[in-house]
Amino acid sequence: MIFNCGKFQLNLNRPHVMGIVNVTPDSFSDGGKFAQTNLAVEHALKLVEEGADILDVGGESTRPNAVPVSLQEELDRVIPVIEVLVKQINIPLSIDTYKSQVMQAAIAAGASIVNDIRALQESDALSIVAASDAGVCLMHMQGTPQSMQINPQYTDVVSEVKAFLQQRLEVCEAADIARDRILLDPGFGFGKTRAHNIALIQHLASFSSLGQPLLVGLSRKSVLGQVTGHDVDARLYASVAASVISAMVGAKILRVHDVKATVEALKVVVAIQQ
Repeated sequence: MIFNCGKFQLNLNRPHVMGIVNVTPDSFSDGGKFAQTNLAVEHALKLVEEGADILDVGGESTRPNAVPVSLQEELDRVIPVIEVLVKQINIPLSIDTYKSQVMQAAIAAGASIVNDIRALQESDALSIVAASDAGVCLMHMQGTPQSMQINPQYTDVVSEVKAFLQQRLEVCEAADIARDRILLDPGFGFGKTRAHNIALIQHLASFSSLGQPLLVGLSRKSVLGQVTGHDVDARLYASVAASVISAMVGAKILRVHDVKATVEALKVVVAIQQ
C-alpha cells in the first residue's frame, strides 16, 4: 500500500510513526514546551533522530475547550518551523490545520501532508488540496473542539464514523484527489466518550473495508487516562500499548508524542507479523 504525498512515496507495508510537533502554548499534553520556533525545530529534529517517519506540525490546539487562534497567529507559529525543517530533513512534513489559508501557505513552504480534523469541509480546503500534490488525512469529529465533549451521542459510533469517512472519501475522489493520497482517521477523543473510543478501538480492523490507510492518534489521550487513572504526563505505557494494538489490527500510521518508545514497540509488531 503506497501513500503518495508531495515528493514522497511511503510504502505502508509496515506501520509508520508520525511525531507530534505542537507549536502551541495550550496543547493538552505539551503546550508551551515548544511554542518558539527554535524550540519546535529542536524538538522536531530529536523526533527524527528517534525514528519518526513523518512530522506533524500544528499551531492551534484542538483539545476540548481550546480557544481558537487567528489565522495570522497560526501562520506565524507554523510556517517558520516548516521553512527551517524542510531544509534539514528528508521525511514528509504534515500541517495539522483546518484553515485553508494555512494549508496553502504550509504546502508552499514545503509541507507534504494536510492533516485536517474537519476533513476538508471548510471553505476552499478541498480545492487547495486538490490543486496540490499533497497527501491528506481526513478525520472524523463530532462538533467542534469547543463543544465536542459536551455529551457526544451516537446510535452506532463505529458505523456512523465509517459512513462519514466514506462520504468524505467520495467527495475527495470527485474533486480529483487520488485515493493513494488519502488517509483516514476515526478521530479518537474528538466528540467521543470513553465507551465510544473503546468501541472504535475494538472494531478498528473493520475500517479496512474503506480501502484506505488508517491513521490513529491515541497518544496520551484522555481515554487512556480514564482506563489507567494516570494524568497526561504519565500515559507513556498506555500510549505505546494503544499504538501496538492499533498497528496489529491494521493501522498504518501512528500519530504519537513518544516516538522512540513507539518505534521500538512497532519493530516487535513487524517482526511478529512477518
